[in-house]
Parts: sequence; C-alpha cells; structure tokens
Amino acid sequence: MIAQETVSGVCGEEGSLACRWVFERTSSSYWAKAADWFIDRPLSILLILMAGIIASRFLRRSVNRFGHRAAGRGNGDVTHSRTAQRAGAITSVLTSLVSGAVWVAVGLLVLGQIGITLGPLLAGAGVVGVVLAFGAQHVVADFLAGWFMLTEDQFGVGDVIDLGQVAATPVSGTVERVSLRVTTLRDVHGTVWYVPNSEIRRVANKSQLWSRAVLDVEVASTADLRRAAVVIKQVADDLWHDEGFSGGVILEEPEVLGVERVDATGAAIRLVAKTAPADQWAVARELRLRLAEAFHAAGIDIAAAGVCDQAPGQAS
Repeated sequence: MIAQETVSGVCGEEGSLACRWVFERTSSSYWAKAADWFIDRPLSILLILMAGIIASRFLRRSVNRFGHRAAGRGNGDVTHSRTAQRAGAITSVLTSLVSGAVWVAVGLLVLGQIGITLGPLLAGAGVVGVVLAFGAQHVVADFLAGWFMLTEDQFGVGDVIDLGQVAATPVSGTVERVSLRVTTLRDVHGTVWYVPNSEIRRVANKSQLWSRAVLDVEVASTADLRRAAVVIKQVADDLWHDEGFSGGVILEEPEVLGVERVDATGAAIRLVAKTAPADQWAVARELRLRLAEAFHAAGIDIAAAGVCDQAPGQAS
C-alpha cells in the first residue's frame, strides 16, 4: 500500500507506464520523472501528430471525393464545366477549413501533454477572440461574403466578370482564384486585382453557362437594308458551319434580329450568336472581319460607326 502511494505521489494518479516502470525498478523519483518527460510524453505527442496527419489526409480525401462527385453532376459540357469550377472552389475552401480544424485540435492535445492547463488557455482565447472579432469586422465580412458567393455560384475560376466600381475604380477580368476572403482577377492588360469579398457589391458574370456575341452592324443610309441583312445572315451561318467554330464554340444558329436603329448617320442591323462561355469576343472579332470582307465584295457601304458591340446592360 505504501509503495502504491509512493508511486502515485511521484507519477500521479494516472501516471505514465514509463514513469511507474522506472520508479518500481529504481525507486528514484528523478529517473521516474525523467522517463515520463523523455519517453512517455514524446511518444504520446508523436502518436497525436501521427493521428493528426492520418485524420487530415482522410478528411481532405473525403472532401476531394465529394468535390469530384459534385463536379460530375452537370448535364452537358457547359454545365459540367461550370459545376466543376464551382466544386473546385468550394472543395479548396473546405479542405483548408478541415485541415485548420484538425491541426488546432492537435495543437491543443500537444499542449495538454506538455502539462499546460487548457481551461484558462481556452478562456483567454475566447476573450481574445471577442476582441479580435470587433477589430476584424471587415475580415469576418469578407469571409461571410465569400461563402455566400461560392455557395450561390455567383462566379468561379475561369469566369469573366465585371465588379463595377471597387474603391472608385472599375474592375473587371478573368477570375483566377476564389477564396473566402479575396477574389483574384486578371484584367485584359495582365494586371492582377485582389478584391476583398466584402467590397463586391454586384457582379456581372459574362461567361456563366453560355455567352452571347451581339453586334450592331452599321450600314450607310443609302444601302439596301434587306440585302445587307441577307449578307449578314450568310456570313454568320458560314462561320457557324466553319470547322474552327462548329466544335461547341457557337452553340446555336446565329440570328439577325433586324433593324435596330435608323437615323441620319445610317442604319444598325443587330446580329446575335450564342456561344460557349467567354468565347463571345473571339466570335465577334471573326464576324467583324468577315462582315467587312463580305460588304466590300457586295458593294455595301458601311456607316462611319462600323460594326459595334452591343452596349452592356442594353436590352437585346
């Protein structure tokens, strides 16, 4: 009974096996505590770290597997591509959150093994968290806005978007990265923009699911408008059947909607073509080239305004 009390006094009520084993054989409290510090605790910490690595890898793979399944639910090539972009962005965020939660838990368990009492530490962390929450309201707002943007599928990596005025500066470009805090864009000049999610008030997505090339073809007021419309339709149909554009670039037969405007400067005939996401600019450039050549061959005069893109936000 005395020996058991002595062991408990040296190693504690729930003392480690290494401490008890050494004390029972040496009767030395010094070597027993040394065994606890240099054998049992390092082994326990090692096991915690290994468990953390295994748990982190398992959870990351589970999240990635979920993302791959979600990416495969799209119907059609365009929808599938869009779903894959969204799933990739959400998977990336969830992977970071899962890894962070696992390693925070591992850190707390390691501190417990070292002998640090976690109760006061957690209480202090709660107070610090409240203080930081007041001081980091913009960061919290960024995270909440980023989460809603991802879950609502407002845009994803590869989309071409226009964010309007951000800090009094127009911002638009191709999305390169979406995180909970920041959206990263690269504009047509190659400039990379890092926009806090809470600063985004509205989003114009120019490449979600499908896009549309809209051209107002300006012809001279003296031109035969019916003949011009026939030439425009023929050029658009030729492009639609072109091998370079028939592989899913132009999704539907182009339409000539008719005369959009007539004034002293000439007449505008509207042409629209439904395209794959973000392909409207390539299609519009090729149409301009071919229309200029076709009008020249047909003897149709182009007005001073030429062939113009439809202004953003204007009804088609």
